[in-house]
Amino acid sequence: MDIHDHADEFGGLPVAHLPAPTRRKATRAENAAARADARREPPEPDQVAWALRTVVWGREAEEFPHLFGRFLDTVDTTRVTAVVIGQWGDSGTTADVPIGLLCDAADRFPSLRHLYVGDITPEECEISWIQQGDVTPLLAAFPALETLVVQGSHARLDPVGHTALRHLEFVGSGLSGRVLQSLAASQFPELHTLDVWFGPEDYGCTATVEDAEALLRSNRGLPSLSRLGLRNCEFADELAALLAGAPIVARLRELDLSLGTFGDEGAEALLSGQPLGHLSALNLEHNFISEAVAERLRTDLAGVEVITKDRNVGGQWGRYVAVSE
Repeated sequence: MDIHDHADEFGGLPVAHLPAPTRRKATRAENAAARADARREPPEPDQVAWALRTVVWGREAEEFPHLFGRFLDTVDTTRVTAVVIGQWGDSGTTADVPIGLLCDAADRFPSLRHLYVGDITPEECEISWIQQGDVTPLLAAFPALETLVVQGSHARLDPVGHTALRHLEFVGSGLSGRVLQSLAASQFPELHTLDVWFGPEDYGCTATVEDAEALLRSNRGLPSLSRLGLRNCEFADELAALLAGAPIVARLRELDLSLGTFGDEGAEALLSGQPLGHLSALNLEHNFISEAVAERLRTDLAGVEVITKDRNVGGQWGRYVAVSE
């Protein structure tokens, strides 16, 4: 997940946009371009991931409800399989607006399988300022959903059961402890990938080690999980100590503790804990590991792809997560 650029592919499909609404008299060049576009075949609804993002300022500004209405009017949404929701308003507007509109129109999207809420770059809005919403209704409204990516801060989730979801990401710098608690209490029998970004306390993260422990000690709700990402975390070493004995680790193929404050203490905890040789990859990118310990990881886990690039040992700023504001 690259938070600095808009997605150009999602759900295995290229991203396409609705044409912008005309707000002023077009120039001759724009009229020529419009005629050229009209001669092109529009994309088939099920052959692209449809991006819905508003222009917030200026004469081209369009409120999200109007944009969503144009989408319903101009695209056969019964065939749409992937939707990417970008900027939906200013930084004070929560994602409850697009989430509510999409849930209210759920019967218009029987084929929807992949959904990304919050495809917003730092140039548009810093990630800690993106006000997420309650994503629980999405899982209730779309029982066939397979992929859900949520980017921003302060997302909400209640315990839920969902039999189709395979890929779930919470990307941001302000994770709520309630999200981890709800994940631990939820039932996702087909979930293969779970990526959770924490962020620093100063930018709104309320998740604690205890919240993470509830998820890691849970051995019932995620029977198919093969990739676990606990990323961008200020207490990465403490997470490693939990993972050293957590039942969930035994069935993983990939473990990702990247972008956080992982250091020698965390590495020692992993190496002295349960066997990790069954992993295909251990991602520790952006870390605070000494070279000696990094070499020991590579040696002791010789059959595992151990990623230790972007080491920050001895920096003047101490330890810090990669994504904050």
